[in-house]
Amino acid sequence: MTVAVETGLWQLDAGASDVALKHKTMWGMVTVKGTFATVGGGGEVAADGTATGTLTLSAASLDTKNAKRDTHLRSADFFDVDNHPEITYTVRSAELRSGDTVQVSGQLTVRGISRPQSVTAKLAGVDADALTLNAEFTVDRGEFGLDWNQMGMIRGVTTVTASLRFTRVATA
Repeated sequence: MTVAVETGLWQLDAGASDVALKHKTMWGMVTVKGTFATVGGGGEVAADGTATGTLTLSAASLDTKNAKRDTHLRSADFFDVDNHPEITYTVRSAELRSGDTVQVSGQLTVRGISRPQSVTAKLAGVDADALTLNAEFTVDRGEFGLDWNQMGMIRGVTTVTASLRFTRVATA
């Protein structure tokens, strides 16, 4: 990343991080918003400044503030949490670009289906022992088998936003 980000192991601070999604439904007239209550992860910054790591979300922890909808999202029609309890993003590389922009390349796995996913994040804050990354990106849910679509109500892509705070745990 940069000399300001210390090499070593970093752990996601779940209490100071959040991952949310929003998706248009009802033929684009209603936006459903939800947050994942259970997030985890960590990574490593190498001596050359690059970073790798993993972010894990409990699919069952998605809360849209509608119990009936949340139960349906956990079912086999969507996330199928009985068979695929976690959503993971494996970071293959993260590199600081101009200013505070971080280019992240990795693999997103949902319902056991993995696809490459690149994300441009912003380094929102950094010191010797903590850093925060903010990102917003879109995901085509159909690419992950999330294709339930009664009467054509659900179309398009899902927008994911993340604010991830990592704390340094050790040197490499």
